[in-house]
Amino acid sequence: MSPSIGERFFGWMNERLELTPVLQFLGEKSVPSHRYSFCYFFGGATLFFFFVQVATGILLLLYYKPTAEAAFESVRFIMTEVSFGWLIRSLHSWSANLMVLAAFLHMATVFFMRAYRRPREMTWWTGAALLLLSMGFGFSGYLLPWNELAFFATRVGTDMAGDVPLMGPFLLRFLRGGEDVTGATLTRFFGFHVAVLPMIATALVLLHLVFIQRQGMSVPISQKETASSSKGMPFFPNYFLRELMGWALALAVLAALASFFPWELGIKADAFAPAPAGIKPEWYFLFMFQTLKLLPASVAGLEGELVGLFAFGLAGLLWFFLPLIDRRSSREQASPLVTAIGVVALAFIAVMTVLGYVMP
Repeated sequence: MSPSIGERFFGWMNERLELTPVLQFLGEKSVPSHRYSFCYFFGGATLFFFFVQVATGILLLLYYKPTAEAAFESVRFIMTEVSFGWLIRSLHSWSANLMVLAAFLHMATVFFMRAYRRPREMTWWTGAALLLLSMGFGFSGYLLPWNELAFFATRVGTDMAGDVPLMGPFLLRFLRGGEDVTGATLTRFFGFHVAVLPMIATALVLLHLVFIQRQGMSVPISQKETASSSKGMPFFPNYFLRELMGWALALAVLAALASFFPWELGIKADAFAPAPAGIKPEWYFLFMFQTLKLLPASVAGLEGELVGLFAFGLAGLLWFFLPLIDRRSSREQASPLVTAIGVVALAFIAVMTVLGYVMP
């Protein structure tokens, strides 16, 4: 019986790319099976929303003009004149927020599962860098429509960077391209958003996936016995099909939000107009913004905002280097203190975020 077209095509590709070892690897690869296996899907959801960002961003680039004079009008043209332009922009904006949310959830589950313990330190560090980059994507893209809300929120956000001790003035000028938010800031943020950050993020995503494939998926300390008594779930087709179902669910949520709650354009930015009341940063920066607002003007003789920024910086460093600090987890022993600190940190972020929304 002569081979089918598909078999001939695979043979042609296999001869040139040597796909047989890849198929053997996929056939032998398995995913740990335990009661918290569902947590693995948050990483896949983050990757899915990143792909949506890339695809919709390329489409928006066809019409967007990154200048203070034309940016707002180009976005309005996309939303009103381009076929399904409003939907593409809404998908891009909502997927950005969902990507950050999925990355937060992924990082939280990795933390509580102790997936950073030896030998997965590099996986943790690349994932932490990707979380920061996803927030950077949101911050840099927020200004691009050049509307009133984005303009003044960017001014507030860059003011926070300017308060950083020693490096503050440099960071402020670096982000703004000058002393104030202007067209130069827009051009700079556009470069960050479409070139610098995607290039770094793509490299880190590939590196992160390589580390995961090399080290395998981590099993929570409490589930070691359950996972060891199970053969695990075959990656292909069992886990692969479940991952596709997760992506389909993520797409359904994204499509519903983009369709029923389309992203508004707002009013064109005017640098000479007074800032509207209640200007706030995006939700994933809101807990820091609200904390700095609630701090007194002076703490132990130091400026309150400086103390708050120092505390956030120190917390960020401790979080990043957690695999080196939590040595108990590397010995397959969960630390109750680390767990308690994580719960308190999440509760603090949630409470400050809610207060940021409800308080003027």
